[in-house]
Formats: sequence, structure tokens, C-alpha cells
Amino acid sequence: MKFTELDLKPELDKALKKIGYTDLTPIQEATFESIMNGEDLVGVAETGSGKTSACGIPIVQNVDVENKALQALVLVPTRELALQYVDEISKLSSGSKVQTFAIFGGFPMPIQEEKLKQGVHVLVATPGRLIDCIYKSKHLSLKGIKTLVLDEADEMLNMGFWDDVQFILSCIMSEHQTLLFSATMPKEIEKLIEGFLDSPKKIVLTGTRKAPQSLDHCFQSIKHHDRNKHLLDYLNNTKTEQVIIFCNSRHATADLYKEFKSKFKSMDFIHGGLDQNVRTSIFNRFKQGKVKYMIATDVAGRGLDFSKVTHVVNYDMPRELENYTHRSGRAGRMGRKGTAFSFITPRDRDLLKRVIAHHEITPVWIGEEPKDNPSDSSSGSKDSSPRRNQKRNSR
Repeated sequence: MKFTELDLKPELDKALKKIGYTDLTPIQEATFESIMNGEDLVGVAETGSGKTSACGIPIVQNVDVENKALQALVLVPTRELALQYVDEISKLSSGSKVQTFAIFGGFPMPIQEEKLKQGVHVLVATPGRLIDCIYKSKHLSLKGIKTLVLDEADEMLNMGFWDDVQFILSCIMSEHQTLLFSATMPKEIEKLIEGFLDSPKKIVLTGTRKAPQSLDHCFQSIKHHDRNKHLLDYLNNTKTEQVIIFCNSRHATADLYKEFKSKFKSMDFIHGGLDQNVRTSIFNRFKQGKVKYMIATDVAGRGLDFSKVTHVVNYDMPRELENYTHRSGRAGRMGRKGTAFSFITPRDRDLLKRVIAHHEITPVWIGEEPKDNPSDSSSGSKDSSPRRNQKRNSR
């Protein structure tokens, strides 16, 4: 289905054309009518499927700009996701009078308070800062909310925000629709759905495949001390547009940057220990294409949309199965082709077996396959080179 087939406001139609959106993604097509009708909804879809605009387009369409009250509230787990959400909705509402704003920790409360005083139609917030505003702000009212979005619900659970989320939901007394999006469905989220959503429509687009299916999943068996040499060889011999290199710790991220910054002109690093303003600046520069290589912890692994990323490199294999999905999804946005490349040391073999089985990956081996090939398949070639095969920590 095309956006031109929908009965959208002229200014929203114009904004979509300017952005370059023509066809609805599967999750947008599956959810649009329900959201527009005010129904509660639970969406489960693989990362990069277009969830932000799936919510953003109906929200912008439904906002009454003559009413200055807060009408839509979006809860997200991280500051970066909050900024991304605001950026997307701001693009969708360009040319209209829809006011969108984000509140999150690490940013001066007086500035956020002044913006709330002026009037905000769509508010994107992290749970902790929103609760601060509920208690302290004279200009935040939840009485006019028509739509509540819980995005990356499982990540909010993992980050310890679940009590905050339930408290926020209990503060919204007006009749409203709730849209919940999550990559997985732990029992805690199922209980919340039962307690706070009204007969929600459930949209599941992941099926049994969990890793982005537009990606080539490539692996190279190495010894731990050879990692930097192999990474340098891979980056020098692979045609890429933008690359995110994931490490499991802040220390490893900073060390790798020190080692490689003189070898590549356009490189930076990011982790949760950096000042928020620095993190925001790096993300913006990377999103604008001003940085080609970004070394990162999992702070960059969830939900963020970097449209120019063609390759993700797991310098360290992630510690959790789910994190492989989120990391690799940075290069598989909106069905685009990409490559997830991972170094495998002997201690990673058991995890790799679970990753391949859980995500139903068809692995491509770069160089010699390990004798105990975790995939038990004939994919890849023992004497293949990286060039021939690339055809197509805590936070």
C-alpha cells in the first residue's frame, strides 16, 4: 500500500513525500487502521521494521493543533531513542503547527519546563525524567492524552524502569489508547498488557525468524590476540558506507579507538560513560554521515536508525542472544541489504551455536571454518577471502 492511498492531511502528505516515504512497511500497513481508530495495540516486529513512523504518522494525523494540551505521550528507555523519536515526528509534522518535544535526564529542567509551559502536543520521555516532571512541573498535565506509546517495552524492563512505567500508566486517568511495541514478550509485559490495555489487537511480524533477514551473517574464526589485525584487514578490504563496531565494554571501546584512530580519518567512539552532550553530538554526526566508523557499546545497539549503515562488526560477540538481533539490526533498517560480521574465538563457540539456531541464520564463513563448525552446514568456503565473501560491556 502507498501513503497516497491514505486520506492524510495535505501537510502530512507533503512531509512524507519530502522524506521519501512512498510505500508502507508491513508493520505500518498492519497497524495504521487500528491506531487511527483509537484501538489498543501490541506490536511485535523485528528491529528496523518502521515502528517509529508506524506510530508517528497516525499521531501527527490525529493531533488537534487548535488544542494546546498534551495529546500523545511516548515512553522510551533511552535519551538517544527519545531524540530519534522527536526527530522523526518533527519531520512528519514539518509544515504543520504540531509541537513535539523530548524530556530526559541530563538536560536542565528549567529549559524543559519552559517548553512545557509554551505547549506541547506530542511529548517523548524517558520514565525517570517524566516522573520528575509529574511531581515537580507546574505545566505538565496528562489529562488530555489520547494516545500513549510504550516503545521498546522489553528494554525498559531490562533497564529496571518497570515500576516507573506502571506508575506512569496509573497516572493517566483519561480515556486513551495504548500502543505497546516490544521485540520480545516476557511475562512482566504480558501482565502489564492484561492490566492496562483494553482488548488490544496483536500484530506479530517476526514469526520464528528474529534476526533481520535482509542481512548477510558472516563469521570469522580467530584467536583472541589476532583480533585487531583481522579487523584492520576486514575494514581495508571491504566496501562499506558506514560501519558500527561493537565491543562489550567501555574500556575495550576506548582502547580500540586509540589503536585505530590514526589508521582511519573518519572514526569516533561512544559508550554510556560519556557526557550526554558528547553522546548526542557523536550520534548526530554519525547520522549525518560525517563519521564513517563508530566504535560503540550496546548503547548504540537498540532501536536507533542509522540509514547509511551497511556493516555491523561484532568485535566482541554479544553476551546475550537478543543483543545479536539488536546490533545486527543497525545494518538492516527497513529491509535494506547489509552485513553483520562477527569475530569468533574458541570461547564464543557455544554462544554462536545458540545464535545460529535461535535466529535461524545461514552463516557465511570468512576464511577457514572451525573444525567443529557450529552451523553444521556447508555454507562458506575454507579458502575464501574476505574480499570474495563480501558480495553483496556494559553500556
